[in-house]
Amino acid sequence: KADFLEFLNDGRLRFSKQSVVYKSHKTGKVDSIPAPELSAAQWRRVCVGHGIKLATSTGHVYRYDGFKDTDFEKISAFFKSNYKVELAEKDMCVKGWNWGTAKFTGSLLSFDVNDSPVFEIPLASVSQCATGKNEVTVEFHQNDDAEVSLMEVRFYVPPNTGDDGSDPVEAFAQNVLSKADVIQATGDAVCIFKELQCLTPRGRYDIRIYPTFLHLHGKTFDYKIPYTTVLRLFLLPHKDQRQMFFVISLDPPIKQGQTRYHFLILLFSKDEELSLALNMSEDEVEKRYEGKLSKNMSGPLFEIVSRVMKALVNRKITVPGNFQGHSGSQCITCAYKASSGLLYPLERGFIYVHKPPVHLRFEEISCVNFARGTTTTRSFDFEIETKQNNQYTFSNIEREEYGKLFDFVNAKKLNIKNRGFKEGMKGAEGYSDSDEDQHDAYLERMKEEGKIREEGDGSDESEGDSDESFNPGEEDDDVPEEYDSNASVSDSEADDGDSEEESKKKKPEKKPKKVVKEKKERKPRKEKKVKDPGAPKRPMSAYMLWLNGNRERIKSENPGISVTEISKKAGEMWKQLSKDRKEEWDRKAAEAKKQYEKAMKEYRESGGGAAPKKKGGKVEAKKKSGGEKEKKEGGNESFKSKEFISSEESSSESDHDRGSKRKASDDDDEEAASTPASSEEESGSD
Repeated sequence: KADFLEFLNDGRLRFSKQSVVYKSHKTGKVDSIPAPELSAAQWRRVCVGHGIKLATSTGHVYRYDGFKDTDFEKISAFFKSNYKVELAEKDMCVKGWNWGTAKFTGSLLSFDVNDSPVFEIPLASVSQCATGKNEVTVEFHQNDDAEVSLMEVRFYVPPNTGDDGSDPVEAFAQNVLSKADVIQATGDAVCIFKELQCLTPRGRYDIRIYPTFLHLHGKTFDYKIPYTTVLRLFLLPHKDQRQMFFVISLDPPIKQGQTRYHFLILLFSKDEELSLALNMSEDEVEKRYEGKLSKNMSGPLFEIVSRVMKALVNRKITVPGNFQGHSGSQCITCAYKASSGLLYPLERGFIYVHKPPVHLRFEEISCVNFARGTTTTRSFDFEIETKQNNQYTFSNIEREEYGKLFDFVNAKKLNIKNRGFKEGMKGAEGYSDSDEDQHDAYLERMKEEGKIREEGDGSDESEGDSDESFNPGEEDDDVPEEYDSNASVSDSEADDGDSEEESKKKKPEKKPKKVVKEKKERKPRKEKKVKDPGAPKRPMSAYMLWLNGNRERIKSENPGISVTEISKKAGEMWKQLSKDRKEEWDRKAAEAKKQYEKAMKEYRESGGGAAPKKKGGKVEAKKKSGGEKEKKEGGNESFKSKEFISSEESSSESDHDRGSKRKASDDDDEEAASTPASSEEESGSD
C-alpha cells in the first residue's frame, strides 16, 4: 500500500495481482482498474515527490502522485512480474516555454515541448470550453478543499487552415468537448417531476430526468447535475412518520455564488401519490434499464422518485438499519450548529439532516464522546471526532436516548472517548441509567438539604425581619426555639412567649411580637491595592513565552480554530514537549524574571511606587473644614456625627459628657490628619 495525492482527493492505493484499487479518503469512493486493461505505465518526477501515470486499453488515464524515489525499483519489478507492463521513466519539460504542441490522448490533453510534456489536463475536470478569434478558453471545476484553484487556461491557436479546410479553433474545441464534463441538454427528458419541495437548495423545483444528468429548474436558479457526481442515495423516514427525506450526496457539489451544496435534500409526504409514464417505448425501457423501470408506474411519489434515481444513477439506496430510538423512531432529535434536525444512525455511518447536512462514515471516525448537556441535566451532547481532527457536536439529545445510542455505538465497535472506569459495568443500559440516576438523586438531596437549612438556620433572620414569613401551621417546637436562642430575652419573656404561642393557636389571626436584635458591628473594609501604571510589567512564565512564540504556527496548522480551541491545543502540545525544549523556555523565563527584578529595583530607587500625598491632604482638609462648619451651624445639640452614635447613649446626657465628646472628636480629627495619604485616598474613593 502507498499513500498518494490524486488530482482532487487524498486516498490510498493498493497494487494486487488482479487489479489496481484506489479508495478516496474524502468520499470513500472506490475505483478499480483490472490488471488486463493496463496498457502503459510511466514513472516521472512531479512537484510532490514522484508519480505514476497509468493508461488503459479503454482510453482512460489515471495519475497517482506522492511516491518516494526509492519506490521505483519495487513498483517496477511488481508491474513487470504481475502486469507484464514496463514502468518507463519519463522526464517533464522544465524549459518554461509557453509554445508547443497540444496532443489529445484519450481523456487527457497534453501540452508538449520537444516531445516532452510540460503539463497535462484531465478533460473530465473541464467544466466549460469557449472559443474566440484564434483562442480557446478552457474552464475547470473548482476544488473546495484547496486554498487556491485553477480557474481557466487559454490557448492561442495559429490561424492556419487544416488539410480538410476546417477551422483549427473549432477542431480544438470539439476535441475538448468530446471528453469534457460539460452538460448539454440535448433530446427529450426521460420524465419530469413537477414542483418538488427541496430543502437544500431551498425552494420548489421542477426536476427533469435526462439519461446522463438531472436538471433542477426553479424560479430563480437552474442546476444541472451529472450522474457521475452522485456518490450516494439515502431514503430516510421523518420522525413524525408522515414524511420522507430523499437525500442525494454530490461530489463535486453544486454551486451558487460562494455557497456549495454537497447534498440535495427532497421532502415528500407519504400520502402523495403519482402516476408516471416514461418518455420512452417499452422495448427501449426494458433494454436500457433491464427491468428496473417500467414505462407506466404509479404509487407514492417518494417511491417513484427513488426508483427512477436508483435506475439512472446506478447506485444503491441507503436506508436506516436496525436502530430504534426511545420513541420507536429510527432517528434522534438533536441540534447541530444552533439548528434543530434529525440524526440517523446507519449501518455504516451517521447522517444528519437537514441544516447543514452531515454524513460521517464509521471508517473516518476516530472516536465518539458522550458529554453532559450544558443547559440542563435532561439532555446530553454526542460528539464525533474524525481522523482529520474535525469535531462534530450534536447537542440537546434527550436523556432517554442515551442507552439506545450507547448500545448502537458499542455494537459498531467505535472508540468511546469517555468510557473510562465504567467499561467494567455489566451493560451499557445499567451504566447509563445508574450514572444519570445517581446524579439526579444527589441533586434532589442537595436541594432538600438546602431547603432545611433555609427553614432552620435562617429562620431567626426571617422572623426578625418580617412578620409575614411566620407560618401558623409550623410545629410547636419551632417558635420557642427561635425565641430561646435570643440571648437578650429573659426567662420571663420566654414564658410570655410560650403563653403567647398558646394564644396564637387559639387566635391565629394575631401576629407575634417582633424581636429586635442587636446589630452586629461591621468589619472594616480591606484596603484595595492600587496598581502603579508606571511600574515595570511582570515577567511571563515559560509556558506563556512558548505560547506567544507558537500561536501563529498553531493558527496556520488549524485554520478557523477558535481562541478557546487554541488554548486547549497549546496545552496538549506543551505537555508533549520534550524536557530539553522545556528547559530552554525555563531559562528564557528566568532571564525575564532577572530583568524584571533589576528594572523594579531601579524604578524604586528613582522614587517610583510611592503614592502621592497631596491629594489625600486636600481630602482630609476638606473633611475637617466640613466638620467645623457642621459644628458651627449645628445649634441642635441632639445632632451627632456617625462616628459618635452609641447604643448606650441616653437622651438625658449632661453638658459635661457633651464637652468631653467634643474634645474626643477634636483628637480624632488630629489623628486622622496624620494618617498616610494612601489610606485617605482609598477612603475617599470608597
